[in-house]
Amino acid sequence: MKLWIRKIFVAFVAIVTLGMYVPPAVLNTNADDNKDAFASKSNFNETASPVKLVHEEQEKSQLSAVLTDTDYHIIELTEKAREQAVAKLGPKIANQVEDEFTTLILPAIENVLTTVLTENEAAAPYFAISEQPAKGHGEKIFHVYDVRNEKDIARFHVRRDNRPQEGYWFNFHYHLSKDNFETHHEIGEIYWDKNIPPNWMT
Repeated sequence: MKLWIRKIFVAFVAIVTLGMYVPPAVLNTNADDNKDAFASKSNFNETASPVKLVHEEQEKSQLSAVLTDTDYHIIELTEKAREQAVAKLGPKIANQVEDEFTTLILPAIENVLTTVLTENEAAAPYFAISEQPAKGHGEKIFHVYDVRNEKDIARFHVRRDNRPQEGYWFNFHYHLSKDNFETHHEIGEIYWDKNIPPNWMT
């Protein structure tokens, strides 16, 4: 499958599945008020057209036919990377930079990760995402590594930059094993404030 088609497809699946998880606390809220709405919805599903149901099943089977095991693995790793990136910020920082992080940084991280995985398609099924972002002032968000030899393939980091007259910026970047992690590849930047930001994951 061509690289650009795979990227579009992975992004599409990520968007479609984005709102699938609902925390239990939300489900329990106003449960009595929602009984009637649930009953009417279930009645609607019972009276759904057989033609519509067959069409939906055909779409699902076509989608499954297009996805390979590598595609599923890319989607899984992308979700794991998203979790680690959000955990890295911690609530104190996330509350202030959430909008920019969600709209600018996360999509860029996901695009880079998808590119890394598709460029290493044969080995990608053996790739995993590291579990623990660095706390305090450490730069590590997550690393992509090969589970067979425990060697890093890509390292995703964020650095704090204190610029005179401007204040603090968060510089998101990554390094690749193919250049011995020497080149600094930019992902994006977010402005914090003139005050010192709190530690990561606080």
